[in-house]
Amino acid sequence: MGSGVGLFHIIFNMFTLYSFGPILEQNLGDKKYLILYFLSGLGAYFLFNLWNFVQYQNIYSQLITAGFDVDDYLRNPQGYLVSSKILVENSALLKKLDSIIFGPMLGASGAIFGVIAAFATLYPDAKIGILFIPIPVKVKYVLPIVIVGSIYLGIFGGGGNIAHLAHVGGAIVGFILARIWRKHLYRFN
Repeated sequence: MGSGVGLFHIIFNMFTLYSFGPILEQNLGDKKYLILYFLSGLGAYFLFNLWNFVQYQNIYSQLITAGFDVDDYLRNPQGYLVSSKILVENSALLKKLDSIIFGPMLGASGAIFGVIAAFATLYPDAKIGILFIPIPVKVKYVLPIVIVGSIYLGIFGGGGNIAHLAHVGGAIVGFILARIWRKHLYRFN
């Protein structure tokens, strides 16, 4: 990931957390807010790795069909025969396989998406300002568009080394927790 894109991504995540987090923390309470944040992060991790497993299985079967010894390659990727015709013909698949196996998942975007989804679930009519859009938009309209965009980018690629499906995993958990907690949010004990 380019340092400019990575830095912008981190700054945007922190601004988003700063914008939505305090409202949720105040209304949910410290304990539920922490549960929301960490379980959303786990949901992000789970969906990210589930998608990588599906991609890995697909690439593995394609390489095996092409006559490539994937297990031998994985034991020693640097020592594998670079001049092999099969290696050259499948270099794009191998590059994708390497990125799945050796590419780390860093960051807290999925957990932050959980916070955003919880906010959108609890306060669907809240209006937010979005960069380059001159009028405030209700969050209930923005979140589905962002989720569909993340699914598209996660499946078809794009957007650098951002784990787009991790965003979706975090959002799913945030949505579920907010739906569970919404019933009791304003009840007095």
